[in-house]
Amino acid sequence: MTSKPTLVVLAAGMGSRYGGNKQIDGFGPNGETILEYSIFDAIRAGFGKVVFIVRQEILEIAQEKFMPKLQGKIEVDWVLQSLDSFVPADLKQADRVKPFGTAHAVLCAKDAVHEPFAVINADDFYGKEAFAVLGKFLTTDVQPNLHAMVGYALKNVLSAHGTVSRGVCETNAKGQLIGMTERTSISQEGDKILSRGEGEALEIAPNTPVSMNFWGFHPAVFKDIEKMWQEFLPANLGNLKSEFYIPTVANNLIQANEAAFEILPGGKTWFGVTYTEDRPVVIEALQQLHAQGEYPTTLW
Repeated sequence: MTSKPTLVVLAAGMGSRYGGNKQIDGFGPNGETILEYSIFDAIRAGFGKVVFIVRQEILEIAQEKFMPKLQGKIEVDWVLQSLDSFVPADLKQADRVKPFGTAHAVLCAKDAVHEPFAVINADDFYGKEAFAVLGKFLTTDVQPNLHAMVGYALKNVLSAHGTVSRGVCETNAKGQLIGMTERTSISQEGDKILSRGEGEALEIAPNTPVSMNFWGFHPAVFKDIEKMWQEFLPANLGNLKSEFYIPTVANNLIQANEAAFEILPGGKTWFGVTYTEDRPVVIEALQQLHAQGEYPTTLW
């Protein structure tokens, strides 16, 4: 068992073709994917292993894409997420097409991860500061009932090309997470940031911390996730679009006083591709980071 933390990558959403798929699309000066920057940042923050969670139909294409670059740099493991994973025969939904969501994806990594671990989206750029602060937490502060989330100020994670959805965090006096609400249709309107997803304009303060799905967990969380999953399945048997999310797990643990979540202040730089128009913005941002010496000329 490695004493270094592990990076768990939610990559089951990758398409089976290269064309136009943002998870395996090239954005860096040498055609690097956004995910390659996350893995590079994780390695220099002291992570010892990366676990890709993928679907069976993209396993081979993902391995061809990433293994030649990562061989000898970091330990790599592959985990499959399917509609049958951790689903007993009597609770299978024959007509289900939609994946079960991010917390189900993490549960699929249960047998591959035995050390403190981080969870990221494959197609978001989180920044080296975020990996450094979470890597430090996972090697020094994490406990079976103390997990973490890297917080990003809402003003830094908007898109100039349309509205976004974000997990807006409530915090206590210690700066810990006490709840998270998914807000939709968020955009900058004049000097205000408004969410219009609930049918009315809700103003949100620019520095409010939000989740970009960058979590840090003690491996004890797997038993908590599995317990909630076993309750989720029968409760949603008739709902083919229901999803089991990481924020749901966090909210449940907090409300039951079974765990606390530190909000870590490492969220300095984030960008992602929500809209096609975001692509040139990401390409330019990466070029600038290379030019400033944040990354070497070639990552690998």
